[in-house]
Amino acid sequence: MNSPSIKDALLNRRMLICIFTGFASGLPLYILISLVPAWLRTEGVGLKEIGFFALIGLPYTWKFLWSPLLDRYQIPLLSYRPGLRRSWMLASQVALLICILSLGMFDPQKELWTIAYICLFIAFLSATQDIVLDAYRRQILPDEELGLGNSIHVNAYRIAGLVPGSLALILADSLPWQTVFMITAAFMLSGIALTLSIKEPVAPKNHPSNLQSAVVEPFKEFFNRQGVQQALLILAFMLLYKLGDSMATALATPFYLDMGFSKSEIGYIAKNAALWPMIIGGILGGLLMLKIGINRALWLFGLVQIVSILGFAVLARVGEGLWLLALVISFEYLGVGLGTAAFVAFIARTTNPTFAATQFALFTAITAVPRTVASSATGIIVEGMGWENFFYLCTVLAIPGMLLLLKVAPWNNAESVTKQE
Repeated sequence: MNSPSIKDALLNRRMLICIFTGFASGLPLYILISLVPAWLRTEGVGLKEIGFFALIGLPYTWKFLWSPLLDRYQIPLLSYRPGLRRSWMLASQVALLICILSLGMFDPQKELWTIAYICLFIAFLSATQDIVLDAYRRQILPDEELGLGNSIHVNAYRIAGLVPGSLALILADSLPWQTVFMITAAFMLSGIALTLSIKEPVAPKNHPSNLQSAVVEPFKEFFNRQGVQQALLILAFMLLYKLGDSMATALATPFYLDMGFSKSEIGYIAKNAALWPMIIGGILGGLLMLKIGINRALWLFGLVQIVSILGFAVLARVGEGLWLLALVISFEYLGVGLGTAAFVAFIARTTNPTFAATQFALFTAITAVPRTVASSATGIIVEGMGWENFFYLCTVLAIPGMLLLLKVAPWNNAESVTKQE
């Protein structure tokens, strides 16, 4: 099959849907990790208590546990054009809107536990919305558009972070927090509008007939389709492909501080040098995948990731220079954007649309393991071997994932992991 032209791929309704799915998916997460901590701190809550709020993110890690429900049962909410995916989308989005609205009604000094429970429920609803949006996207995108569609979704996800991470904080300087949360919650209306305007994807012929099959069949189908050895190699690849990259960026801000850069320099240079190259890398990666395919993109973008890690080692050795800081970070996050675009497309391609919710949730949970391990172990490693040697280690740890490409995504075989029965 010939790949579509860039113009045809970009200017279709599926790509517009991916923009809205990404924005709706990213907004609740960034409310939890950007806006809520800022609100609590300005209201006099201690750093210790705010730190414990990181635990509200656990539903994102464990979302595969309830994902079979989303593959099996439809919520009887929509009398207007009902559907399995759309019913879960609408239910989670309406509940998110209400919960985000309610946050500003509580006093952090007196009702911190209530706020914590609401935030935990927001995380659960957000993870649920992620499950169904991932599944919906997998069903509507043809294989040749998975790369571009998922890169657009990921970039819209990141751009959504500007609402709670920038706009809301600016508004908070002149408006009450309750009003700020009302305005921020209103952006969830874009997701609700999407759900009400789209069509339910065509239901697969072998849709799970009961909960047991919804739990068992996704795993059974994956191992039967790939074979046990190949399936295990694919899971190992998902675990290892971004291990070095995740470790290299886990302690980025402490690294910049240790190199002698001020907080203002990090804020103005490092953060901007990370966001926009990452977005550009994601879009560029999606467009390139239209022409070279997902497999070759994994090879090329993975090499960029490895080389970009070495940039941190150079900065660790030189130890100064704002221009070098900006250059190193820009190149690193360009690699992050490229690599993530190909990696998410690979994960989507590996799922069977029939069990998209469960398989997608499981695969993305596996990819989150390196990020969790990196956050907990990198500090000990750096203290033992120093920054420069740490980045050399990260470079070495990026190699096993690349070697697995020989088996899971050969350069000249674009259909090696996606053949459906």
